[in-house]
Amino acid sequence: MLRPVLRCSRLLAPLYREAPVLQHPRPLHLASPAWGKGADHKYKSEEEREELAKEESRRRKRRLLVAGLAGGAVVGGGWAMWAKEKKARQSWEGLGNDSGEQEYLLREAPPAFPPARSIVNPEDKTGLKITLFQYQTCPFCCKARVFLDYFGFTYDVIEVNSVMRTQVKWSKYKKVPILVVSYGDKIIQVNDSSVIVSALYSLLADSTDTSLEEVMKCYPTLKYRDPEGKEVSEIQNKYFLMFNDTKVNRTKEDIVEERRWRKWVDDTLVHTLSPNVYRSPGEALAAFQWFSVVGSWESHFSWWERNLVIYVGALAMFLLSKRLKKRHNLKDDVRESLYDDCNMWTKALQKKGTPFMGGSKPNLADLAAFGVLNAIEGCEAFQDARTKTDISVWFDQMKLSVGARQGADLIAA
Repeated sequence: MLRPVLRCSRLLAPLYREAPVLQHPRPLHLASPAWGKGADHKYKSEEEREELAKEESRRRKRRLLVAGLAGGAVVGGGWAMWAKEKKARQSWEGLGNDSGEQEYLLREAPPAFPPARSIVNPEDKTGLKITLFQYQTCPFCCKARVFLDYFGFTYDVIEVNSVMRTQVKWSKYKKVPILVVSYGDKIIQVNDSSVIVSALYSLLADSTDTSLEEVMKCYPTLKYRDPEGKEVSEIQNKYFLMFNDTKVNRTKEDIVEERRWRKWVDDTLVHTLSPNVYRSPGEALAAFQWFSVVGSWESHFSWWERNLVIYVGALAMFLLSKRLKKRHNLKDDVRESLYDDCNMWTKALQKKGTPFMGGSKPNLADLAAFGVLNAIEGCEAFQDARTKTDISVWFDQMKLSVGARQGADLIAA
């Protein structure tokens, strides 16, 4: 009776045997395919291979296009630079002053404008009729005006509208100050505040019978184009005094030191002023409102011209002051740069042990530094400098000397 059961158990036994172990199982790929739609890049359909071929073709075309554009830009840029430099080299000779033309000699007088004021000194024996085209509070114009006042020249002042610039449209040279000097049948235009100072002082100090025309020959203007193709005019020798025998007893060392400080005023001191005066919109507006008062703009310009200069000028100079701060490497707090320059000047005076750089009387360096600082006398920046430095002692003494025309002995000789 048990035999059928045993036979059945033998039939069923294989169903419960252990499965054999595979020696080399094929790995199962669980990650998403990296090559198209198939699970393995070795096995692709014809459609997938065609799609990949098209994509590779598009990539090659893009690479060729980018390479072509880059190569074209390099070649084109190089050609443009070569052409520009070639043009600049060709322009150098064309813009030079080799013709000997004396550009400072005017064929006729500039248009007549009513002077803002006339400065008259009965002791002026030069015979020169001088007209100064200026902005009242431009540092370079203040420097020229301080020089004229200290030595006692008689001159007229033409206030230039800084926006419309109507008063200097007759001149090829568009900056201020411009000095126009008439004597005899000559009309001479002197540009740049440092040339005005050097040329007129040379004329005063020369004991021979010379003329301003002869002196101006020593300050030629060189014209050229810079590497960017921009026309540049550079006046030669502008810090040098040109005279034969002099009425003034000065040593060579004294003249060289004076020249060094004059250059420092133009290259360093003056560049700290605008970023300080126009440091904020409020300071910029207050400065222009003060300029309007001291320049008597209400008397010389219409209502809309005056307000245009005040508000547009204040905004423009506020924006420009940020660029000037960066260009001239001023400190983050621009007041500190102004204080540093004032301290540098006063320490040099302390080292000399004299009230002025010129000793007991101001020299041209004193006049230059006082002139540019005088431009900001009514601004918050200079009031801060008075408080934080010792500049006020020298500044106030200079104000008295200029007001008293202490250099007028040369002009009366």
